Amino acid sequence: MPHCIIEYSKKLEDKIKPIELIDKVYQGTLKSNLFEDEDIKTRTISFENHQTGNKKIDFINITVRILSGRNQELKTLLSNSILNEFKNINLKPISITIEICEIENESYSKLVF
Repeated sequence: MPHCIIEYSKKLEDKIKPIELIDKVYQGTLKSNLFEDEDIKTRTISFENHQTGNKKIDFINITVRILSGRNQELKTLLSNSILNEFKNINLKPISITIEICEIENESYSKLVF
């Protein structure tokens, strides 16, 4: 845990590689000090067709799914830690959003071979 899912506009690949997006989210998640290195799972999904209001600006939307039990302060810390990794890159104009979602402990199952 956590599962970090990065959705982004495909056109962004002209400016940044998907592996770089993965690394930025991974580094931000790791720097939050809430998770162990080997527990951070990160993946991307690109979208060719998208719209933000009446504009066609690029976007990055990061959803981080974590097991329930952490307080709001820790979830905000995680969100800000990830967002900080994107502050010094030039992808403008862009909309970057991060959402921390909880997975209920009781219904979560995992099997590793």
